[in-house]
Amino acid sequence: MEHTSILERLLRAAALTVIVVFFMFPIVWILLMSVQTNATILSDPPTLAFTPTLSNYTALITGQLDTQAGSLNIEFMQNLGNSAILSVCSVVVALLLGVPAAYAFARHRFRGSEDIAFTLLSFRFAPPLLVVLPLSLYFQDIGLADTYIGLIWVYQLICLPLILWIVRGYFEDISPDIEHAYRISGHSWLATFRKIALPLAGPGIAAAGLLAFIFAWNNFVFALVLASADKQPVTVGALAFVTASGIQYGQIAAAIVLAIAPTLALAIYAQRYLVEGLSLGAVKG
Repeated sequence: MEHTSILERLLRAAALTVIVVFFMFPIVWILLMSVQTNATILSDPPTLAFTPTLSNYTALITGQLDTQAGSLNIEFMQNLGNSAILSVCSVVVALLLGVPAAYAFARHRFRGSEDIAFTLLSFRFAPPLLVVLPLSLYFQDIGLADTYIGLIWVYQLICLPLILWIVRGYFEDISPDIEHAYRISGHSWLATFRKIALPLAGPGIAAAGLLAFIFAWNNFVFALVLASADKQPVTVGALAFVTASGIQYGQIAAAIVLAIAPTLALAIYAQRYLVEGLSLGAVKG
């Protein structure tokens, strides 16, 4: 039995190592590419013996990209700021609208509620190209084309359905008896929602907000069609590295590292909220 237990531990450790290497290899490879020149990256055969350089990150920060055809101005840091503005504002608006709506769908059953909720969810399933052309025409008519407000509004097609359905499930896991007891003591439904429901569903709301932020940050099509260069996020701004003189692989790798750093940091920080959210069902009964 002892030999079997040791063998099981070894097999589990080996399997875990293979899984970690499989998922971490692309990230490690991108990190290595970000500190290499194009000549080193394109060397045949590939080599791990190279002199690291920060020139790729310097080019992104300063906005000056040196190519074989000459110097090229890029606005990557502005694109990074645009991504932060669009993603943060979109998630905040979606939380302000989606959390009360999720609570209403979870606590107040009315005729057609499921149909309305599913209709909102269906917006998440629709391909962006299905709505981006009519939206671009409407935005030009009402003056929202190439504006932050217009993009934040469109991003609700990404964030709002996601937050609505995830947070609704967390509210449904909270026993309504707790809220009823608070209401009996003389408090209004608004006070009950603010002081009881929101704190209990806090981990779920945080997890939904994190997922919505990641989806908004990674969006490409909406910003490509509805925004000009000064409003475009990093997902669209990365196209600047495909130049007439070739593809700047080192700068692309450095841009990927800088682009994924915020979402990766948020994901690591919010792990505890995801774990806490799993225990919400314990309050039932």
